[in-house]
Amino acid sequence: MPTIKLKDGTSIPQIGLGLWQIRDSDIFQQAFSAALNAGYRHFDSAQEYHNEQLLGKAWRTSGLKRQELFLTTKISVRHFRPSSLKKSFEESLQKLQTDYVDLLLLHFPVPVLRKQAWRVLEELHAAKRARNIGVSNYTIRHLEEMQGYSQQEPAINQVELHVFLQQPELLTYCRKRHIAIEAYSPLAHARVMDDPVVQKIADKHHKTYAQILLRWLVEQQTVILPKSVTPSRIKENIEVFSFVLDEADRAALARQDKDLRTCWSPVHVP
Repeated sequence: MPTIKLKDGTSIPQIGLGLWQIRDSDIFQQAFSAALNAGYRHFDSAQEYHNEQLLGKAWRTSGLKRQELFLTTKISVRHFRPSSLKKSFEESLQKLQTDYVDLLLLHFPVPVLRKQAWRVLEELHAAKRARNIGVSNYTIRHLEEMQGYSQQEPAINQVELHVFLQQPELLTYCRKRHIAIEAYSPLAHARVMDDPVVQKIADKHHKTYAQILLRWLVEQQTVILPKSVTPSRIKENIEVFSFVLDEADRAALARQDKDLRTCWSPVHVP
């Protein structure tokens, strides 16, 4: 599994399993086991997903050592006040059955509260309870604002990103500031699975439609978080390192940007 290097020199596996909406314990365990067998070691959860306890149980019974895994969780917008944030984070650690997370994110740029919430994350990072800290759904405006109140910049910004929502300005900004980008909803929630340009490229490389969408993100040097509970698709989603897109492919895919948002948008958040 290729990795992306973060600010402090540590690395994050380039593909992780997104765990949004997976709340049934049997389905969760099936997906987790299929992911391990396929080679995943990076798992992305959140307080708002209500499945941290399932991830904790799954990895504890997997036979793997804690240091072999990269575990992420995110602070819910309900817990941005410092006292609530610290308490909720301790609860998250208990559910995850670990004394640290590899990555802790603020889930959304909540007005007013995001400043003090970030300062708490900095404390948790200093205490080594969160090995890396970052944000989710932050625009350039929110990242610029952080320079006025943060002691350290985020290691990662996790945002919706895919062929149909390419956000080139945000990518360029984060690259310049050495902020890694994580792409959630990399398949756009299957909203556009019949694009003839993507399908032509898939046929050319003898790959699936989804693999072309994911390969585009790999070549953008982003971390990608495809979500699936189907073992065959979990395996398919990680098999994107044996081919490369050529210049014509990349040019054609660049023209497919539709500014299509399929999740909550931070664009108008002050």
